[in-house]
Amino acid sequence: MDSEDGAALTRAAAIASLPLGYPPTPLEEMPRLRAAIGGGPRLLIKRDDAIPVGFGGNKIRKLALVAAAAVAEGADTLVTVGGVQSNHMRATAALAARLGLHCHLIANGTRPTHLTANALLDALLGAEVEYISSRAERAAALTAAVSRLRAAGRAPYAVPLGASTSLGAIGFVRAIGEMLTQGSPPDVIVHATSSGGTQAGLVAGCTLHGIATRVIGVSADDPAASIAATVREIIVGMGPLIGVDGEHLANARPITVDDTRIGDGYGVPTTASREAQQVGARTEALFVDHTYTAKALGALIASVRDGTFRDGQTILFWHTGGQTALFA
Repeated sequence: MDSEDGAALTRAAAIASLPLGYPPTPLEEMPRLRAAIGGGPRLLIKRDDAIPVGFGGNKIRKLALVAAAAVAEGADTLVTVGGVQSNHMRATAALAARLGLHCHLIANGTRPTHLTANALLDALLGAEVEYISSRAERAAALTAAVSRLRAAGRAPYAVPLGASTSLGAIGFVRAIGEMLTQGSPPDVIVHATSSGGTQAGLVAGCTLHGIATRVIGVSADDPAASIAATVREIIVGMGPLIGVDGEHLANARPITVDDTRIGDGYGVPTTASREAQQVGARTEALFVDHTYTAKALGALIASVRDGTFRDGQTILFWHTGGQTALFA
């Protein structure tokens, strides 16, 4: 790590964040999973599913910074978008409740006749939910909701999908520093990727900390080129926030996205995700969901079996949460 990168990390640490009070998430060995899939590299897991705020997950790390900015601007309402069973919307509703703010959620999909999983939690948390028919309507619906709320005397703050902004992604720059307090850097980090903020923070964090760890995002939905472009854009936007050349930071290492695990689409199980869900539970009491984490874990298992990940390497699975989907 050079002095410029060190200064950038100091600036990242100084950015306002909600004092949520949770300790570093566990970093654990997965020896039984390793044995079950035939040995190979050392397997670790970073347990962001264990964050004790609003059922945890990667969205909490990003929202801790984004919601702090909303409070600083005097917002009284958080407004965001997602699918009916969105982890991000549930996490946003949870932080709004913790902060005493209103929450307006825009869900693309059909209003459920019976609330389950994240949709049930959204209701318990007191969020107001507006339904739209498709993902394509999200941006316009978000803009319209902010305008309506402002006209009604509210002070709304729009939180983009996944809180995947350059500010939110700095939560994962910090997370890399947290990981390094728990042991030596792994050779590879595998995680689920979609809106790009988590991957942007992990990639930038590895660069700024001066470690050679390769970050592989396993797509839940979109093509690799599309997600990689979004990740790059988010990293470029970090530059002004932490006092570095964003273009240089974005170009410092490859942005790797695996889009071969999507199967028939977002949230649709695959043979590999079903196996990953079962073997994770039965060997490590590890719960993963078919939308995101089971597909990422399936990619890790496949890469061990085909020799892409080798003996002598350390592979870390960054669990981004989403276990509430098991109750949908």
